[in-house]
Amino acid sequence: MEVITLSTYVLVHGAWHGAWCWEKIVPLLEQKGHTVHAIDLPGHGSDQTPVSQISLKSYTDKICSVIDEADEPVILVGHSMGGMAITQSAEYRPEQIKALVYVTAFLIRDGESMVDVIQTDAGALVASNMIVSSDGSYATVNEAKIKEIFYGCSEHADAERAKSLLNAQALEVLATKLSLTDERFGQVPRYYIECLRDQAITNWCQKNMYAATPCESVYTLDTDHSPFYSTPQELATILLEIEQINQVADDLVS
Repeated sequence: MEVITLSTYVLVHGAWHGAWCWEKIVPLLEQKGHTVHAIDLPGHGSDQTPVSQISLKSYTDKICSVIDEADEPVILVGHSMGGMAITQSAEYRPEQIKALVYVTAFLIRDGESMVDVIQTDAGALVASNMIVSSDGSYATVNEAKIKEIFYGCSEHADAERAKSLLNAQALEVLATKLSLTDERFGQVPRYYIECLRDQAITNWCQKNMYAATPCESVYTLDTDHSPFYSTPQELATILLEIEQINQVADDLVS
C-alpha cells in the first residue's frame, strides 16, 4: 500500500495585510490533508506589536519560530512584501525549507531592499498612493485607490472586507537590505507565481526579479495582486503542484 506523505505550508502575507488574506487558500490546502499555518507578522492582523518594535528581524524571527515548530521541512509561501521576509528566513533556515514560493512577491537579491526595487517600478501604483505618517515610521494606502491597486479583479465583497482589515505598514522593513548567500538561501528551490494584471508590482518588475534570481518554475495567473481572492482555486492548484514536484524529488533522493 502506497504511503502518502503530506506537507506543511507556511503562508506569509504582504505589506498592510495579515493572515486573514489566505482565508480562501487555507481550506483548499487542508482539504488535501496538508498542515497549513497562515501567520500574522508583527504589527499585522491580530498581532499588536507597536511600529517602533517592528523590523525585518522581527518578521524573520516570527517566521523562523513557526518553521522550528514544524515536524518536517516546510513549503514557505510569501505574497508581495512577504517575499522579502521568506527570502531572508531561508538564509537562516535553509535545511528546514523544502521550497520557497513567491506569489507576485518581491524576490530581492543580496544587498537590495524593497525600496530599491520599488524605485525602479515606475508603473506601479503603490508608492504614489502611500500616506506616510508625520514621523515617517509607517504608511497607509490611499483608500480611494486600494481596490485598483490590490483587488482589481476580485469580488467587491472580498475587496471591501480586505480594506476593512488592512493595517499600517512599518517603513523600516521596506528599507532594510537583505543579507544572503548562495550556500544557504541559494540552495533552496524557488518558484514564482506572476500575476499579469498586478498594479502593485508590475509584471515588468516581476519578470525582472525572477530573471535576476532564477526559479525552478514560473507560473502565470491572469489576475490582480491578490490571487488568494481573485483566483483562489487556481492559486491553490499551483501550490499543490509545487508540493507534488518536491515530494517526487524527496522520494528520488530517499
